[in-house]
Amino acid sequence: MLLGSYFFYGWWDWRFLFLLIGVSALNFYLGIKISKSSSDKWSRIYLNIGLFQGIGGLVYFKYFNFFITSFKQSFAAFGMNLDIHTLNIILPLGISFFTFRTISYLVDVENGKTEACTDALTFFNYVSFFPSLLSGPIDKARDFIPQLEKKRVFKYETGVDGLKQILWGLFKKLVIADNCGRIVNQVFANFELMPSSSLWLGMFLYGVQLYTDFSGYSDMAIGISRLLGFDIYKNFDFPFFAQSIPEYWRKWHISLTSWLTEYVFTPLSFQFRKYGKLGVILAIIINFVICGIWHGANWTYVLYGFVHGLFFIPAILNDTFNKNRKTDLNRNFPTLTELFNILTTFIPVLFTFILFKSESVSQAFKYYAKMFSGNFLSAPVTVPIYVYGLILYFFLIEYKGRGQDYAIKNTFAKFPIVFRLLFYFFLITTIFLFSASEQQFIYFQF
Repeated sequence: MLLGSYFFYGWWDWRFLFLLIGVSALNFYLGIKISKSSSDKWSRIYLNIGLFQGIGGLVYFKYFNFFITSFKQSFAAFGMNLDIHTLNIILPLGISFFTFRTISYLVDVENGKTEACTDALTFFNYVSFFPSLLSGPIDKARDFIPQLEKKRVFKYETGVDGLKQILWGLFKKLVIADNCGRIVNQVFANFELMPSSSLWLGMFLYGVQLYTDFSGYSDMAIGISRLLGFDIYKNFDFPFFAQSIPEYWRKWHISLTSWLTEYVFTPLSFQFRKYGKLGVILAIIINFVICGIWHGANWTYVLYGFVHGLFFIPAILNDTFNKNRKTDLNRNFPTLTELFNILTTFIPVLFTFILFKSESVSQAFKYYAKMFSGNFLSAPVTVPIYVYGLILYFFLIEYKGRGQDYAIKNTFAKFPIVFRLLFYFFLITTIFLFSASEQQFIYFQF
């Protein structure tokens, strides 16, 4: 499995295998040294070395040129042009994901939440596990390493379940995300020349694309892992049906959200506890600014995270921060109250996705301005009618399947097998007939 993971990663660029192996070796060594340290001083030193390597690697590969450019622009604003040049740096695939794996491992060893792994083969597999190497989920060592250490026996039911989730992930990515992506790219590339109706449609379709692209990858990663006998993190829990912003973030990119909650928000909220709710607000804003920066070196991501942090303020002030609104999972359609809550959560999230998609803050604000500039009733960009039908079909299946690990886990479970086979055959046929032109997974850039 380790050789397969390295072949999988090296197929992109074999030179970066040395980075992946080096990171694995260093953190394997540091974990053992932390666990065997006779004093807190030395264990903290070893931890800081690991943190410096992990954060330093992200700063160099993802943010070095960003800092140089921002530094030059700040001086240029005062009429001073600095002769400083950016570097030609290639961003290693998956660096944000395997770096967060190693950081959480060392912190957990230091805090006694997990024991140091003493088997190199096991640890190297944990860092480079190929289904989740490029775009997550971000599994913690305390959850994944025990699965590597025990014997795995193939189970027919688990294998079938994994294949079903792979199928659903393929449908989401190839049929929904890639069809939306063709139209989204057209809208965002030419938004200044289009009526506002096209921009509103582009915003909606990008939200659908982003969710189905990323959750589709996660479904495939989880399904492949199940075929190999592993249970990895569930990364999405039907977030577009959330009824508040805090609930949305408990359902969106769950592995990253839980990682930041444990290693960033909780320590910060403890440090700021004397400030009461103001301290919680400050901690959540810092948490989400880091969440934004994690996605890439652009002020759009910083602002994206900051805005989502602000979205939490009403829930914190009203003490509804940790509460989910109750809903009947057996209901086929939402009530009017639920629909109102879903829309008042979904629409603000869609607006922040414009920041997520735009190349610069100025471009994002031009997009916002054009959305409200009139021409709303003009005919929007042409979208094939079957795309609307597929999106509607997708959301109906998702809503019916909410509360499960993935939407089609128990579809037609109470019906004869022929109904289930016809449903799977329909999905496979749809993939062959309606797959759009190939587009790279969005989260590969992170």
